[in-house]
Amino acid sequence: MYKIGVIGSSDTVLGFRALGLNTFAADTEDEARRTLREITAEGGGYAIIYIEEHLHTALAKDIAEFADKITPAIIAVPGRGGSTGKSLRSLEDAVLRAVGSNIF
Repeated sequence: MYKIGVIGSSDTVLGFRALGLNTFAADTEDEARRTLREITAEGGGYAIIYIEEHLHTALAKDIAEFADKITPAIIAVPGRGGSTGKSLRSLEDAVLRAVGSNIF
């Protein structure tokens, strides 16, 4: 069975933990990068990984490695401070890759 993970600040992941998702608090770019590498290692079993927007932007090169892979889908989500628009653009890109057309 596949898992869903969330990487972000302690405040951001708290709500996702309440939903039963696997959460990983990462307050710095280095912590987030290390966590992403650990949970995407062979056999990690994650189908979806949500990453807080500011960390998603900082890890763009690391995330690009997964662009052509089926799993995991790595999606930006707004942090506690609100959205920068990155999460919507990330979702639009994911849908475009999946269905070949922008349906938004």
